[in-house]
Formats: sequence, structure tokens, C-alpha cells
Amino acid sequence: MKFLERYFFNPTLGQKLMAFALLPVSICVFVGATLRRAFSPTKQYKAAIVSVGNLVVGGSGKTPLVIALAKDYEPNCAIVLRGYKRKSKGLIVVSHNGRIVVDVNKSGDEAQLLSQRLPFATVIVSEDRHKGIEKAMKLGRRIIFLDDGFRFKCNKLNILLRSQLQPYYSFCIPSGAYRESPSAYKTADIVLNEGKEYSREVVVKNPTERMLLVTAIANPSRLEQFLPAIVGRLSYGDHSFFSKERIALEMEKSGATSVLVTEKDEVKMKDFGFPLSVLKLEMVVDPAVYSAVRDYIGRYQQYLPQS
Repeated sequence: MKFLERYFFNPTLGQKLMAFALLPVSICVFVGATLRRAFSPTKQYKAAIVSVGNLVVGGSGKTPLVIALAKDYEPNCAIVLRGYKRKSKGLIVVSHNGRIVVDVNKSGDEAQLLSQRLPFATVIVSEDRHKGIEKAMKLGRRIIFLDDGFRFKCNKLNILLRSQLQPYYSFCIPSGAYRESPSAYKTADIVLNEGKEYSREVVVKNPTERMLLVTAIANPSRLEQFLPAIVGRLSYGDHSFFSKERIALEMEKSGATSVLVTEKDEVKMKDFGFPLSVLKLEMVVDPAVYSAVRDYIGRYQQYLPQS
């Protein structure tokens, strides 16, 4: 378990003392987030906007849920996200009208995965989500999914995910793993609890007898329940890009016959030439969630393209 993962979710005594020492900073984060939510203006768009987010740093299944929800609305939908740790800045259209127009370096791993799994949707990365929404609308999209859009205020259906792996303390960062107060769950339109309203199913594509696990995801320990037998593991920071040379060295040391990766990491490793085994994730979602999204989008029928 990495330092930050242990610190947030299963701290040692020393890490607990560190968390309490950092509480003044956490209080400032809490106050800032609360004031921003209270006083930021809410923009109104003539579009049906569905936001999928979480309150805790790290992975909770936001992107797989966006894929599960958005696939029913291709090709009329767009997905807008930040494009965290991409090697570019500003607003970039990653895919449109069935064409991926930039590579993973410019898009980031999540946007590239979304473009591949939703080939007829429009995918846009932008640090400013409002600019991303406006660009999607200029491209004719009136159904827009925000990946990690909870903090951005506009007319939207707010969906929050609560994963089974919960922080040890209910503090904001850096003393805890919350981006803002846990009480913000009460402001969501829909809260989905892992194990109740949603679950994850994983199958391994192209398995081999000796697989080396290589990951660059938040909280990699959440993969443990899905892992087959492996001969070793190599972990990078969340969204990091990989070193081909380092992976080749680890494969040689472990005698691995393939590299086991998540789909999000696969998009950054396709050109490395390694045999890849892929942990393919599918979300199983309560049918009531699909109904709620469909009902919400139906309220914006006047703005949607007529078939």
C-alpha cells in the first residue's frame, strides 16, 4: 500500500499524528470549499447536463459510470472532463463524429479511454468545465456528461459516488481524503453507494500464465479483489505516464509473459510492444439510475435534436 493510500485510508500512528498536525490547513480547505459552493454563481445552459463526481480524492468509478450512462445517448452526447495530467493545456476536442483527433499525451488517459469506449460521442478536455460545456454546445451537443463535475455550478443532475473504501477521518485534505465536507452528500440529487446501487465486474482479456501488474491509478489496492495470479507489480502515481525501459526490466526480472493493466493504463501502453492482459471493468448499475437520468434528460426535450 502506497504512503498516501495508507495515510488516507489506514494510517499508522505517525500518520494519525501528522493528520491532526495538519488540521488548520484542512479547516482552511473546508472553509474555502464551503464559501465557493455558497457564493459561486450558478450558470444556466440550454442543455441536459449530468455530472458524475465524488467527494473523496482518488478513484471511485466515475469514468466507468459515465461510460455506462452515456452509451445510451450516442451520437448526440458530449463528455467534458479536465484531462488530469495530460501533456497539454487549455480546451481540446479529443474526439468528434467518430474520430479521435489527438493522442493520449494531449488528451490524458481518461479522455482517451472515453473516446475509445464511446466512439460516437464528443469528448472534450478543459480545465474550465464551463468553456467545455459551451464548446460542446457549439458542436451541436445538448446532452452533456461531466466527468468529475460536482464542484462546478450549473443546471445539472448531480450524481455522487460513495465507494466502499472510505477515508479513516472525515477531514478535508490534507488531514483527510475529502475535497470538501462530507455533508455535501446531502446536496446531491443521487448518491450511489458501491455494493448497493452500483458494483464493478472485472474480467481479464488475453490472460497469460505469468502476468506483471503495472498500474497508474489512485488507490491500487482496490484492484486486489479482482486480481488473478501475478508474478509481480509495478505502481506509478495516479494518471502517470510509463517508462517502457523500466517495465521491460521488471518483466525480465519476474519472467513475466505479459503486462496486466487496467483499460485506463492500456491507452498509454499500446505502442510499447508488450503483450498486454487487460482488466476490463464494467459497471453494474441499479436500473433506477438509468431511469432518473432518462427522466432528467427528458425535461430538456425542447433543446434536443429531433430524430
